[in-house]
Amino acid sequence: MSRIVSLIPSATEIVCALGFAQDLVGRSHECDFPEWVRGIPACTSPKFAIDGTSYEIDQRVKAVLAEGLSVYRVDAEALRALAPDVIVTQSQCEVCAVSLRDVEQAVCEWIDSRPQIVSLEPSALDDVLCDIATVAAALGAAGRGEALVAKLRARIAAIAARAQRLERPTVAVVEWIDPLMAAGNWMPELLDLAGATSLFGEAGEHSPWMSFEDLVASDPDWILVIPCGFHLARTRSEMASLDARPQWRRLRAVRHRRVALGDGNQFFNRPGPRLVESLEILAEILHPGEFDFGHRGHGWQLVD
Repeated sequence: MSRIVSLIPSATEIVCALGFAQDLVGRSHECDFPEWVRGIPACTSPKFAIDGTSYEIDQRVKAVLAEGLSVYRVDAEALRALAPDVIVTQSQCEVCAVSLRDVEQAVCEWIDSRPQIVSLEPSALDDVLCDIATVAAALGAAGRGEALVAKLRARIAAIAARAQRLERPTVAVVEWIDPLMAAGNWMPELLDLAGATSLFGEAGEHSPWMSFEDLVASDPDWILVIPCGFHLARTRSEMASLDARPQWRRLRAVRHRRVALGDGNQFFNRPGPRLVESLEILAEILHPGEFDFGHRGHGWQLVD
């Protein structure tokens, strides 16, 4: 048995999906799935207030990064007390979770322990699946990783096979509302697999900023709003800033009631096993006559 600390929500989900839930002894402050992990000690915390509007949060994050600091802190004393054998973290995004640099700094302060640090850096869908195999290998269970990845690939392939014969709508995915940011990384791939064309963002590349003018010019068939870290209710409360723009209601997607909100906290922005559920959600939204996985209401909802 290994004592595992996961410092990123997606890694926590990977560890649990691989069958090592009982070995988790520490988590990040954002780890919340499965629900019971909230009872495990948290080893990180944000350096800024996480309440307020998307604009206010953006300003706080930029202020911290401008000082050359990480936006999260690691509790070195908590890590020492937990005495982990394996720490899983990430180096993909300084805003998404605690950085590898911070973890290494915390571990360097230790005298009595040298845990294995597994750092994940997914940029595309295949990277996520490879990360599952990486975590499995680090935990001495390569076979479990291969089996889990095979099941996920089979689910992905089954959806893609059905979706590819359907009409392909154009989609603009909003990953942050104020300022506007499109979705990159694995999202363009998921949209393609779900039978749609992503208008913004490149597969395997970081999410890019976008202007409202770009959104208007593209006039997509669908708009999907999935702010990183926001649940559905919080996302809905932020929609007023878009609705207030004069041209918003003239957009084709808005006129035809094809604006959907997705749970960007639980799905889409977590590069773990539930990206397959994210694909299911996209298929449900874009092709309601063909797909129904039961995610509507808790994973996504239409804007009235």
